[in-house]
Amino acid sequence: MHPRLTECLEGLTALLFPPVCLHCGKPVQDESPLRSLCKACSLNLHRVRPPACSCCGHPFYGPDEREFYCEHCVGLKPVFGEGRTLVLFHGPARSLMHELKYHRGLHVLRDLGRVACEDPSLADWARGGVLVPVPMHPRKRRERGYNQTELIAEELLRCGVGLRLEKLLVRRADGKSQTAFDRMARLGNLKNAFAPLPGASITPDHHYILLDDVFTTGSTLNRCAQVLREAGASRVDVLSFGHG
Repeated sequence: MHPRLTECLEGLTALLFPPVCLHCGKPVQDESPLRSLCKACSLNLHRVRPPACSCCGHPFYGPDEREFYCEHCVGLKPVFGEGRTLVLFHGPARSLMHELKYHRGLHVLRDLGRVACEDPSLADWARGGVLVPVPMHPRKRRERGYNQTELIAEELLRCGVGLRLEKLLVRRADGKSQTAFDRMARLGNLKNAFAPLPGASITPDHHYILLDDVFTTGSTLNRCAQVLREAGASRVDVLSFGHG
């Protein structure tokens, strides 16, 4: 079944059976700003605001707030320009993403898009950019039925800042999941994993924004950025929904 048709059916189900919060299990009342989380859990989303690391977007805390790379990015050696993230990947944010990735919870996409579009600094930074979702290997896509990062990208187009979506990359290597690896192991797992999509066209002066669901070590985004650079892109930044 097409993901969008599934989303419509899930919306009809929500009308017949009032939703409960994906994180705490309490009923989601009308006053909740998000439809997949109750009001309390919606407000407990840790939305990232400046100042933040210019590489991964993780927020700085305390009196030593400075504009440089944070401890999460030590040793990354990014080939992309700037990194942004929308929320920290714990608590309610983790529940939202796990529902989407592992339980076919396409109904959460509208909430993910709303979180992005409400970010006060994202609009100017991303305006007119080209969203490039991190690709999924065809085997894994067949198993899941969709690439959640592509669907998140489609929701970001609703922000009304002139974003465009282009699928410019393919994943060739069907490697193991990255979640169990540290940065060095991830780099080895990703060697030659990505390539330009056959027939894809890169315009050097466009602002390309690589999009992934979660920034962990940054290895996946960095490898994708390297492929875009080698294909001729001069400005490549990265954006993740969550940092964790």
